[in-house]
Amino acid sequence: MNALPLLLIGLATFAGGYLLYSKFLGNRVYKLDPAFRTPAHEQRDGVDYVPTNKFVLWGHHFTSVAGAAPIVGPAVAVIWGWLPAFLWVTLGTVFFAGMHDLGALWASARNKGRSMGTLSGRYIGERGAKLFLVVIFLLLLMVVAAFAVVIKNLLISTPSAVIPAWGAVAVALLVGQAVYRYKVSLGVVTVVGVAALYGLILLGDAFPVELPDPILGMSPATFWILALFAYAGIASLLPVWVLLQPRDYINGVQLFVGLGILFVSVLVSAPTIVAPAINDAVPAGTPDLLPLLFVTIACGAISGFHGMVSSGTTSKQLDKETDARFVGYFGAVGEGMLALGAIIAAVAGFRTVAEWESVYSSFGEGGVAAFVAGGGELVHGGLGLPVSLSSTVLATMAILFAATTMDTGVRLLRFVVQEAGEVAKVRIGTGVGTLIAVGAGMALTFSQGADGAGGLRIWPLFGTSNQLLASLTLSIIAVILIRKRRNPIPALVPLGFVFVMAFWAALAQLGDLYEARDWLLLGIDVVIIVAALWVALEAVGAMRRAYREPPEDPDADVAEKAELKG
Repeated sequence: MNALPLLLIGLATFAGGYLLYSKFLGNRVYKLDPAFRTPAHEQRDGVDYVPTNKFVLWGHHFTSVAGAAPIVGPAVAVIWGWLPAFLWVTLGTVFFAGMHDLGALWASARNKGRSMGTLSGRYIGERGAKLFLVVIFLLLLMVVAAFAVVIKNLLISTPSAVIPAWGAVAVALLVGQAVYRYKVSLGVVTVVGVAALYGLILLGDAFPVELPDPILGMSPATFWILALFAYAGIASLLPVWVLLQPRDYINGVQLFVGLGILFVSVLVSAPTIVAPAINDAVPAGTPDLLPLLFVTIACGAISGFHGMVSSGTTSKQLDKETDARFVGYFGAVGEGMLALGAIIAAVAGFRTVAEWESVYSSFGEGGVAAFVAGGGELVHGGLGLPVSLSSTVLATMAILFAATTMDTGVRLLRFVVQEAGEVAKVRIGTGVGTLIAVGAGMALTFSQGADGAGGLRIWPLFGTSNQLLASLTLSIIAVILIRKRRNPIPALVPLGFVFVMAFWAALAQLGDLYEARDWLLLGIDVVIIVAALWVALEAVGAMRRAYREPPEDPDADVAEKAELKG
């Protein structure tokens, strides 16, 4: 078959999810209230708490949660065949990810913009909260370390992406000043900003930048990693409106333009899918589809990291509570679309089955490289753009999204460090917290050598810990809904499924890590399993107590009246 039906069915599923299911969640489950005073107004400080246009906030949220993971996971998981990956991305986005992301944003906004780690103390218990912080810290550490290495690899392998990747920082700074200081129309800023980004892509394709070896006494790999952590540390300290927010917004628009280019190419050329729908001849050493599919594709279906972003930065910028549906749920849909594009590029961007099999010769192959190479061929075949320019566009997309996730990850890691300080009765300032976050990320990245190999060493545990964190976030949402006497089923169903799959995968990895004698990862896996199981048991107890206690507030509130009018 060709890829066109796959694209159309996927997009139709996402559209139906946003137009129908998210409306049900917003009106009947979360009962979003336009009159509710959000933390962005209640605690406005001009740094973290800033009321923000919902389109700008969507760009910040979407690009922060997207990163490289919704490209890597699906482009690796197609080794089991494109059909399981396609079903999990589409259905998982609609019924799991959207519900999770919108719920985390709503729960945080209803609790003064507090993070999921803090909310776990209120709704689950202090013991659960401390363990929850451990899982969050490890997950964020994996994200910032691994994404630094992913970006470094792309900057070295695709030197034509260097100018647009770093030039985007300057564009974002100008966008922030234009919108907030000079009050320029958002439409004008968007057009000019995206045009500038694509101008930088053309410039980068014409003038690729390859660093000399050595540079300033270090390898290009070491130089890029240090530069990335320096950037992420500075970005995490600046007020969100100066760099993070405008960068994420303009990158979000750029991504949709890039996805539009990819999807139009598929519409024009209707390329043939060369990969099998279900691969019965997976390479030796490939783990079983169950449960690994559901942790290999984390971002792009459901991701615990999204809950950290929703409650860590996005909830502090929410102008109206009703904006949460567009920002949170549609943010998840945007990531699902990126994952769909990654699947199509990885299964239809090759000319023959043999060529596809040569790339997917072992488990873990494919990833960003398959997306860039396959997507470049699709754009070349559909729109006639040169392969080098097509690859530059897609590589720049991957770098920009990984960078936005990395800088948001450092900011969130700083929040976690400060929260841990509060638990220990130690006040940790913003500067010190950022130094600790950056230092921990760099220590892990360089733990296996100056090339940053340590950044990816911990990555095998990302999927399981990420999905376990998603289930724990859903447990907090479920407790809140029960206490408000609202329907918890939309949270409990994905909670049960994701927890079982992630816990099953974590247990399976224990045996693999023991056989490999990888004691570091084995120890971390044990910590994650114990912490997740403990928090899950605490959550079950909290749900039982919530059913017995009086409701937190009556359902006959402003939101319900608005629902009845509508």
